Amino acid sequence: MRMLERRLIIKEALSKEVEVEIEDVSFYNVVMTNPDKSYDAIILGAGAAGLFCAITAAKNGNKILVIEKSNKVGKKILMSGGGRCNFTNHEVNPEHFVSNNIHFCKSALSKYSPQDFIKLVQKHDIEYETKKHGQLFCTNSSKDIVNMLLDECSQHNITIVLNSTASNVKYDDADKDYSLLCITEDKTHTSELSLITNKLVVATGALSVPTLGGSSFGYELAKEFDLEVTELRAGLVPFMFSDFMKPICERLSGVSHRVEVSSNNKSFTEDILFTHRGLSGPAILQISSYWNLGDFININLFPDKDIENTLNQFKLTHPKLLLRSILTNLMPKALVAELEVLFWSDLAQLSIGEWSNKKISEVSNALCKWEVKPSSTEGYRTAEVTMGGVDTRHISSQSMEVNNQNGLYFIGEVLDVTGHLGGFNFQWAWASAFTAGQEI
Repeated sequence: MRMLERRLIIKEALSKEVEVEIEDVSFYNVVMTNPDKSYDAIILGAGAAGLFCAITAAKNGNKILVIEKSNKVGKKILMSGGGRCNFTNHEVNPEHFVSNNIHFCKSALSKYSPQDFIKLVQKHDIEYETKKHGQLFCTNSSKDIVNMLLDECSQHNITIVLNSTASNVKYDDADKDYSLLCITEDKTHTSELSLITNKLVVATGALSVPTLGGSSFGYELAKEFDLEVTELRAGLVPFMFSDFMKPICERLSGVSHRVEVSSNNKSFTEDILFTHRGLSGPAILQISSYWNLGDFININLFPDKDIENTLNQFKLTHPKLLLRSILTNLMPKALVAELEVLFWSDLAQLSIGEWSNKKISEVSNALCKWEVKPSSTEGYRTAEVTMGGVDTRHISSQSMEVNNQNGLYFIGEVLDVTGHLGGFNFQWAWASAFTAGQEI
């Protein structure tokens, strides 16, 4: 990525203006408390959706303020994709999202496509690569995406407030504007500033990964305006176990294997990863968005192979082999050892040639339909997303504006729209932000 010459100007509340090197995102920690008191739009949250909405709206000539409670912008961007940010996916369709109204996301996704964001990435000379399943990652660092967004903010004179929270949000029916109190805190000062705006955008994220700024603020604000919030739960999250699977997972911690995982008529074929707490890996994270407490999950350990036919062939061609010897060539040895105890301990020392066809069929079926019952997920602490959110029945899919509440918008993860693993949640952030920003 090219070195950025621009600097972002942050007005510091109590004294002076401070210049912040855009490329030094990891030390981006400045407070601002003395801005103008009136803005065309105020955006709550400086994550992916909030920053992108600010940029889009500012391109229309609007004066924009972004309020962020954390000490730096884009924390979730920075940690995503193992530090390299899976910023979108080549193939984005409504079926890649979960919502009580799956049709809601269609309009925004059609207005701002993955290719639109890729063009912006290319404009900023950010190196990127495409991985499996159409996932796009930064070649170098997630910081490239945050720097790109801050560079755009600088170009369009967007003001950003860090270490700040909004409170006392009120709507004036007569003046058709919103008033709120911006409270800014750092190690030595706390200040309050009354603000007014015609447009208020809620991009505060959700409950996932609270250490990165996740909170319930957006839901609470929605309820103040009589908007319903659908049931919330952790999504794209590992499973935990309290039964016989717990010690198995502990012993297999670090072992991975490609499987098909199914639950509630949905399935994903990817790797699973055994951990000392339970099961993780892409297949598990994906299915967790469809699993409900009390449900079983079904694991097909051989999604790409007719294992019964394979074992019958070995019975004819290599009758002296033990089953564990055959399977060790197809999956990790440690996993085979655990499966042997579960499914064929009584025949462990019997060569495959001595097995009946019925027994081969029974064990093959067990390996392809291994049912396990998670006791819970790891919860919001490690969840990549929050399932549910502000009910989209209250929101215009064409503008992200609240129906019957002029000038109030909800975008990004705070809404009841959740993407699959693979860059879909970032694309929803860009698309919903763009949709709202164009309307401001």
